[in-house]
Amino acid sequence: MSENEIPEHLHLLSSYEMGWNGLNLIYEREPADEMPEMLLQQHFIVICLEDVRVGWWLNNHWQYIDYTKGDIGILPAYELFPKAQVFREVGLVELFLEPATLARAAYEFVDADKIEIVPQLQLRDPLIEHIGLALMTELQAGKADSKLYAESMATALSAHLLRRYASHPQQIPESSGGLPKYKLKEAIAYIHEHLDQNLTLDKIAASVHLSAHYFASLFKQSTGLTPLQYVTKCRIEKAKQLLHRHELTLIEICQEVGFQNQSHFTRVFRQHTSTTPKAYRKLL
Repeated sequence: MSENEIPEHLHLLSSYEMGWNGLNLIYEREPADEMPEMLLQQHFIVICLEDVRVGWWLNNHWQYIDYTKGDIGILPAYELFPKAQVFREVGLVELFLEPATLARAAYEFVDADKIEIVPQLQLRDPLIEHIGLALMTELQAGKADSKLYAESMATALSAHLLRRYASHPQQIPESSGGLPKYKLKEAIAYIHEHLDQNLTLDKIAASVHLSAHYFASLFKQSTGLTPLQYVTKCRIEKAKQLLHRHELTLIEICQEVGFQNQSHFTRVFRQHTSTTPKAYRKLL
């Protein structure tokens, strides 16, 4: 479902403004109304934040389901979203996963054209709920580096969907042993060479010719950190080095280490050092 096809409801948060890749999130207040039938272009996952009754038009009659807080629905891409009735206003977290993102998570093991996600009108899945709420929290914080975080979550969500909800559950093995030393060295070198740029999980994984999901898993085994945590750590360490050069302004340092604005740079620097860049420089 493209963004333009989403009904005009009260969207309290939307990741489309943040430029996320492969996975987007909308947090909305769904009004009591009737939703028309529509064709989905992305895998659609909805998480209920409150209790609500929903009617689904299936097999030429209404089927009613009472949802409780935390209940989840999964509707695959390229399938018709059935006509639905919502009986009261309800808060929803909606995830839109691009089919290409799901395919990238599986391409090393299965034929991507044969991937089929089975529709699930109501289920409980703590991992999907955690991913949705964590992404919403990230979006609420308005962090400029949320794109990399969203990519990491997209690969984790894709692997989980393949394991649990594919028509023939794909046996995607858990990685073990970490990255080979030469690949770890290449990945770290790539990160350091591109700290001033928009580093994404896909780009870092591609630099060592691995899928994003397996790279993220192996990288954490090798370093004890997720790629996002490692990138942030490197940016803070480089910022500390640059703060010794008093001829550089804080804005210049911010740009050198890949933060989009000075306020975000200051906030992340304080989280990691318990002080601001300006105060840190004064202590040198």
